Amino acid sequence: QVQPVESGGGLVQAGGSLRLSCVASGSTSSINGIGWYRQAPGKQRELVAVISSGGSINYVDSVKGRFTISRDNAKNSVYLQMNSLKPEDTAAYYCNTVPYRWYWGQGTQVTVSS
Repeated sequence: QVQPVESGGGLVQAGGSLRLSCVASGSTSSINGIGWYRQAPGKQRELVAVISSGGSINYVDSVKGRFTISRDNAKNSVYLQMNSLKPEDTAAYYCNTVPYRWYWGQGTQVTVSS
C-alpha cells in the first residue's frame, strides 16, 4: 500500500504563493488520476485538483486560474503551485489517487492570513 508524503505548506499572507510537493512510496506511472485534496477545520475533505496520466487536468471552481497541478512519474511526485492565495484556502492539503486508494499521508498545513 502506497504512503504519500506531502510537504511545502506554511504561513503566507493573502496574495502570496506556495508550492506543495507529494512523493509517493510506490510508482505513480501506472496510476491514472492523482489529485490534491484539502480539509479545512470543521469541513469535509474536498478534491481541488486532479491530473490524469495523459495530462488531463481539472480544478474545483474556487481555485481555477490560481492553482496549477503537475506530476513527474520519474520521481513518483505530484506538485501543486498555488498563487494568489486567499484566507479561504487555509486547510490541510493531501495527495491521493482519484478516487482515493492510498493510505492518507499526514498532509501539509497551509495557512493564509488576511
